[in-house]
Amino acid sequence: MRRSPRESIVPVLALGAGLAAVPLAAMHFFAREKVQFGADVHFVGVGLTALPAAAAAVALTIIGARRRDTRTVLVGTAFSAMAALLALHGIATPCIIFGDNGVVAFTGGATLPIGGAILALSALPAFRRANGVRTLLILQGVMLASILALGLSGMLIPALVPSVPEARSAPALALLVIGLGFYTLLGLRALRTFLLTRRRADLLVVVGIAWLAAAVPPAMLLQYFELGWWLGHGFELLGIILVGVPVALDLRRGAQSRPLAGDLSGAELVTTEEAYLGSHVRALTVRLAEKDEYTEAHTRRVALLAVQVGEDLDLSPVRVRSLATGSLVHDIGKLSVPDSILKKPGPLTDEEFSVVKRHSDWGDRMLGDLGFGRDVRHLVRDHHERLDGSGYPQGISDSAISLDARILAVCDVYDALMSKRVYREAWTHERAIALLHEESGSSFDPKCVEALERVLARERSPESIAV
Repeated sequence: MRRSPRESIVPVLALGAGLAAVPLAAMHFFAREKVQFGADVHFVGVGLTALPAAAAAVALTIIGARRRDTRTVLVGTAFSAMAALLALHGIATPCIIFGDNGVVAFTGGATLPIGGAILALSALPAFRRANGVRTLLILQGVMLASILALGLSGMLIPALVPSVPEARSAPALALLVIGLGFYTLLGLRALRTFLLTRRRADLLVVVGIAWLAAAVPPAMLLQYFELGWWLGHGFELLGIILVGVPVALDLRRGAQSRPLAGDLSGAELVTTEEAYLGSHVRALTVRLAEKDEYTEAHTRRVALLAVQVGEDLDLSPVRVRSLATGSLVHDIGKLSVPDSILKKPGPLTDEEFSVVKRHSDWGDRMLGDLGFGRDVRHLVRDHHERLDGSGYPQGISDSAISLDARILAVCDVYDALMSKRVYREAWTHERAIALLHEESGSSFDPKCVEALERVLARERSPESIAV
C-alpha cells in the first residue's frame, strides 16, 4: 500500500534538513580553530572548486542557447561568473605565481554574492522569453572578459583592485546580509518546487543552496588562519556540485521543474501528471477515460481551474499538489457507476441519480485502498458538499468543508454548466458565473467564486489569447 504524500515526504524533508545543517554544525564546532595550511593547498583546492563551476557553466550555457532558454543561459552565466572569480582566486594565491595582491581577497569575497545575485534574476519574467538569449550570451562574454581583465590587471597593478572590507567590519556585514538574502530567496523558491514535485533532485538543489549560503559567512567574517575560512571553500565546492548537477540533469527531463527559477505552476502538475504526481494518478485518469471520455475530460478541466484558483488564494505548495491530485481523481468513483446510468442520453430519474451520488463515497474508499492520503480522499468525498448543508454524501456544512473542497466544488459546477450534454446545451460563461454568484454564501464560498472569476478573466484576456 502506498503512503500518503504528506507521510512519505517527512523522512525526505528530514534528511534534506539534516544535510543542509551539516555546514552549520561544522562551523559551530570548528570555525575558530587555528590552522596553518600552505599556499599550495589553497591554490589546488580553489582550482578544484573552479572546475565543477566551469563545467556547469559551459554545459548550462550551451544547452540553454540551443533551446533558446534564457533562464538556463542565466544560470550558466552565474556559474561562469563564479568559475572565473574562483579561478582568479586560486591563481592569485600569494607566493605561487604572484606575490601579495588584493585580487585573492577581492575574488574570494565577491564570488558568492555575485553568483547569488545573478541566480536570483532567474525569477524575473524578462528571463522567461527566448528572444533575450543572444543578448545574455553577449553580456556573459563581456562579464567574463571584464572579470579576467580586472584580475590580471590587479595582479600586475594592485592599486586597480577595489579595497576589500575587513572581516567582521560593517561593509563585510552588509555584504553578508545581501549575500544571504539572495541565497535565502533561491532556497525558498527551490523548496517550493520540491514541495510541488517531490523530486529528490529538487531537494538536492535546496541542500546545495544551503551549502552555498553557509559559505558566505566564512568569507566575510573569518581569516585565512581560521579553519572555518577553509571550510567555507569546501562548502562552496560541494554547494556548486549539489546545485549544478541536478539543474543540468533537469534539462534532460521531458517535464522540467526549474528549481532555481521556482516558477513551476499547479497547471503543469495537472497537464503532466505522470511526471509530477506519479504513475498511479495517470493510471487512474486513463481508466476513467476508458470508462467515459467526457468524465475524464471534465475532471482535467476542473483540475486546471482548481489549481489556478488555489494559487490565486495563496494555498501552500503542499496543498496545491494535493488539490491537483484530488481534482484529477475527484470523479474516480464513477468507475463504479453502471454505464447505463453514467452514459444515459437524457435526464436521470431520482433512483438513477441516487446511484450517481454514491460515487463520492465509492471514490473515497477506492483511493483509501490504493493508499492515497486523507487530504486527497477528503477532496474526492466532499466536492459535492455545500455550505448550507444541502450537498452530499454527508450533508456537512460551513467549517466542516475545507477550503480546498470548496475550491473544487466551485470549479466542478462551473465546468459542468459550461459543458454541452446530450440533454441540454452548454451555458454561457456569463450565465454560469451569474449562478455561482447567486448561490455564493449559501452553496458556494464567495472567496472561491471571486477567485475563479479572476482566473477566468486572466484566461480570457487578449494577452492570454495572443500568447
